[in-house]
Amino acid sequence: MTSDVLDIRLHRYDEPIVQELIAELQAEYVVRYGDEDRSPVGPDDFTPPRGFFLVAWRGQDAVASVAMRAVDDQPGTVEVKRLYVRPAHRRQGLARMMLRGAEERARGAGYRRVVLETGTEQPESLKLYAGEGYDEIPGYGYYAGLAHSVCFAKPL
Repeated sequence: MTSDVLDIRLHRYDEPIVQELIAELQAEYVVRYGDEDRSPVGPDDFTPPRGFFLVAWRGQDAVASVAMRAVDDQPGTVEVKRLYVRPAHRRQGLARMMLRGAEERARGAGYRRVVLETGTEQPESLKLYAGEGYDEIPGYGYYAGLAHSVCFAKPL
């Protein structure tokens, strides 16, 4: 039996549990879009102070993740990446909790704005971001002009 207590920890991008969660998320993208997310990412993107990667734990079970990284051509802006909740733990408010926790951490690091990209085949994500005060914006960077991309921004 798992504990109800949620423990959110900072992890390195190259740790096995982080790679496991990313692989699960990528598999979900394949089901929804026919391919993995090909946006360029690297370990240094999620290494403080440039960014961070958080994993939520319930006892020994990793249940959710979220990451943020600095947006190079937008000073003071951070981008949400890899927000994921494992299927057995969905519909418990974990995505919202992870997003808010990441925003708070980014705010504490001095970021003033957050941006993100999600897709048209992720209605739960679209609903989450709209409900958390994100406004739809034109595609930015890698996502500009990509089919199925929906981009959002929010002041911190």
